[in-house]
Amino acid sequence: MTKIYRKTATIKAEQFDPENGIVPQGVFDKEYEHTTSGMISAMVDELNTGKPSHNWHVKTLEGDLKINPRDWIATGIDGEHWPIADDVFKKTYAELPVIPKNVAKHIVTEHGLSDLIPICGGIYRAMIQTVVYGYQKGDIGDWIVNHSDVFARAWLDGYTVEEDK
Repeated sequence: MTKIYRKTATIKAEQFDPENGIVPQGVFDKEYEHTTSGMISAMVDELNTGKPSHNWHVKTLEGDLKINPRDWIATGIDGEHWPIADDVFKKTYAELPVIPKNVAKHIVTEHGLSDLIPICGGIYRAMIQTVVYGYQKGDIGDWIVNHSDVFARAWLDGYTVEEDK
């Protein structure tokens, strides 16, 4: 019987864009060890365009893997890296939502059940006050009502906290 799964780990990722000077740590221009069709193709491209050709790679647990401009370099929970093609990355991953600090302190964290107390007290109280009494512009109920989809994604998937301005 086939079951359906979703990814549960959060990763960090940076897009590789050498033309704009974005070469993440761990990416290197690997020299060709012997003459290959890739090396010949690169030499022909360099002769035609006048631009230096590169053989970009990234170190992974499986060894050095080829990476192309616009690919993404993912970093896993143990610090391991792997390249992901841009189209695959966009279909597979979504950026975590950014939420205000005063909302973040009420969301359950990965630390365990003791964190349910702020949820029961903070979010529950804020939502009841919002429903029963309405809410004031700028309070937590105001933000949750006006950003309910972002709040739900943050609660379920994780989030980053808005930087102080």
